[in-house]
Amino acid sequence: MQQSVWTLLSWGPDGWLDDIASGAAVTVLLALATLPIGLTIGFFVALGKQSEEPSLRITANIYTTIFRGLPELVTLFLFFFGGPLILQYLIRLVRPEATIDVNAFVAGMIVLAIIFSAYASEVFLSAFRAIPKGQYEGGYAVGLSYGQTMRKVILPQLVRIAFPGLENCWLSLLKDTSLVSVVGLAETLRQAGVAARVTKHTFLFFSVAAAVFLILAVISSFATGAIQRSLAQRDARR
Repeated sequence: MQQSVWTLLSWGPDGWLDDIASGAAVTVLLALATLPIGLTIGFFVALGKQSEEPSLRITANIYTTIFRGLPELVTLFLFFFGGPLILQYLIRLVRPEATIDVNAFVAGMIVLAIIFSAYASEVFLSAFRAIPKGQYEGGYAVGLSYGQTMRKVILPQLVRIAFPGLENCWLSLLKDTSLVSVVGLAETLRQAGVAARVTKHTFLFFSVAAAVFLILAVISSFATGAIQRSLAQRDARR
């Protein structure tokens, strides 16, 4: 018997809303787990790109060129299918009977962090270049070391300047979590796809998935807006 839309979008054994909700939770967890890793890598890649050491500059530029140039889905497939083969080969040099099982969440987190960091590094690099050299020299003049100058003088300005660009990177990261559905992670898009195949209501469930991502984007906009106002107030008090 044909089920009504409200039945399909209900909680419980006859509905799919609980599955979509659990998928949305996985989406948020994946994005939040990826964010600090991607920011950290992106920050150090940006440092490398403006380093006086040529090898660091070249390495950082190659890194961003590769991972900004490759399609995200191709990068995911390379790491998800190729990474375990390399690891298994290395491990079997020591333990021939060993096998490796790839966790879709961890694999997705690593790939998304790499992609995110490649774009975030460009945001950090632009922010670094927007800070006058005199800020560094002023820190050194009052006896601060390089690390202290970075922490007390440069980083507060860097966060404020880079934040709008990083907000865009976060929204892209949130959307890119849907890519991990192709390797079996039960996030929003995969749960919607399963519901669509079982019920034959393709448009309905992919519309629900679209609504979930839009809601997450709106919530993110409110959150990042609050953070940005907080940063502005903190700068005003200085």
